[in-house]
Amino acid sequence: MEKADLYALDLSHVRWEKSSFSTNNANCVEVAQLPGGAVAVRDSKNPHREALCFTAAEWSAFRSGVEGGELQG
Repeated sequence: MEKADLYALDLSHVRWEKSSFSTNNANCVEVAQLPGGAVAVRDSKNPHREALCFTAAEWSAFRSGVEGGELQG
């Protein structure tokens, strides 16, 4: 699916999930699965704001980076 097509999707009926590592302080992101392996991500504190959408390849690269320790501060 093309990037522009992802942002054209109606996300009002997708199932948003928080990480099991999320705490109760509301500083979390929520993730929704989209067609073709794409993913939408939103801020749990501001769910009314536009979500960020990632293609399957972008999400895979992000996950690989996290799992490989590239994002450690």
